Amino acid sequence: MIAGVDEVGRGCLAGPVCVAAVVLNNTISGLKDSKKLNPLKRQAFARQIKYHAQAIGIGWAPHSYIDQFGLTAALAYAAKKALIATRQPIETVLLDGNHNYIGEARVKTIINGDDLVPSISAASIIAKVARDAYMARMSRLYPVYGFERHVGYGTVIHKAALLAHGPCPLHRMSFMPLQGIRRVD
Repeated sequence: MIAGVDEVGRGCLAGPVCVAAVVLNNTISGLKDSKKLNPLKRQAFARQIKYHAQAIGIGWAPHSYIDQFGLTAALAYAAKKALIATRQPIETVLLDGNHNYIGEARVKTIINGDDLVPSISAASIIAKVARDAYMARMSRLYPVYGFERHVGYGTVIHKAALLAHGPCPLHRMSFMPLQGIRRVD
């Protein structure tokens, strides 16, 4: 069995990383990298993927894990959780990118895989929809940061909120832009 795997949230200043693993039975026409789809298209594809996929697994590594163990370890942790969550005997893992952060021999990395390989595209979409929904929920707890708009990436709005209010408990304090800024709990 082959699973496509992709992550979302690697470059964010706040929130978890989310990794999805997807085993597709049949091809879903029009799948591509989640970043190339508007939110409505992503939602529609996510529904199709959930309906047609043989298996879907999602793994998370919270900001605290990233701060404690580093981003690469957090990605590996979340990816392994996603693969286990498929509840399938995955023999081959097709991983977007050129770095095997999972660290297993069954992994084959594919540059631009999220745009070229349907199962990786599907994983990209599932992870993006899941993480965006999580950050939208977190925006209700921490409304001054605008997480519902930028989902934790280092946008101008986000950086301005950090300067005005300091970091909240979701921020990755090990990331360079946050070092030296006092956390507001």
